[in-house]
Amino acid sequence: MLDEATIINEVLPGCIKGDRKSQEMLYRNFYKVMMNIAMRYTKNETDALDVLNTGFFKVYKHIKQFNPRHASLYTWIRKVVINSCLDYAKKQKTYNAIQSFEGELPDVSIPADGLTKLSANDILAFVRQLPSATQTVFNLYVIEGYNHIEIATLLDISEGTSKWHLSNARKQLQLVINKQALRHE
Repeated sequence: MLDEATIINEVLPGCIKGDRKSQEMLYRNFYKVMMNIAMRYTKNETDALDVLNTGFFKVYKHIKQFNPRHASLYTWIRKVVINSCLDYAKKQKTYNAIQSFEGELPDVSIPADGLTKLSANDILAFVRQLPSATQTVFNLYVIEGYNHIEIATLLDISEGTSKWHLSNARKQLQLVINKQALRHE
């Protein structure tokens, strides 16, 4: 993996000119980490690759807008890929099927020993089993660090609907993780 200075000084100028070799170098350099992001928002590798490639198409198209004074290249590409993931999720059209939830969120707990027996891949697999809208809200809130107001704006849903999806994700994950933990006892 190339360091950011090398990418900015050697690869980026070629990408700006539309040089395919430079674009390939940029893609290969960020493929693994960006594919992991795309995998969190999709149900399978084929969809994740489609989302990733759409994201990189947007990166190449708007590469002139990248400004290293505002963000690192990684951060900028990550934002573009996450936006591509959100575009994919919005196409699923499942957000507004849930009525707004304005009440208290129930406390959801998972025994610590239940989590220690699971790998990161196991947890990712469980998250990928969530309904698309719930999966997207969970990822934005838990992994990306957005708050419910920001998620509501990004997905064009109410804040309460965002809270409902997060609560639903936690409940479903609690059930599947607890079942998995019981199998390993």
